[in-house]
Amino acid sequence: MKINLIFLFAADLLLLSLLLVSVLWGCTNPLLKRGTEGIENVTETSRVSQLLAELKFLFLNLKYLVPFLLNQSGSLVYYYTLSTTDLSLAVPVANSLTFLCTLLTGKALGEEFGGKQAVAGMFLTMAGITLCVISSIDDKDAGKQDMTQAVH
Repeated sequence: MKINLIFLFAADLLLLSLLLVSVLWGCTNPLLKRGTEGIENVTETSRVSQLLAELKFLFLNLKYLVPFLLNQSGSLVYYYTLSTTDLSLAVPVANSLTFLCTLLTGKALGEEFGGKQAVAGMFLTMAGITLCVISSIDDKDAGKQDMTQAVH
């Protein structure tokens, strides 16, 4: 019973980590887009000075800098999660949920949603994520049963 609780806690923690990554990545994408508004007005004479002026514009702009730092913290959580979970689960779940978070955040900010096709895509994405998670849990349960039988 104790092993089951530890397994469930670890699985829940990994899924929560992937959800956190998706929220940090997905919700910051539309905010990053908004934070770059006005960068096209930055003009300099040489390529190097143009690059430096654009970097200055971005990193002195809190509308860009805060979402950027949150997005990068999502990358740190993602790299940690990759070291502790199955890649065949982590990559599709994180990327798919990131897409959903980006769509929903964009909609909340007044961006175009994509209509019925976007809704159908979200449902298909959620179905795929559900299948990945169920498959991962079933694989772990089968491995746990094999270990239990080997001990007896």
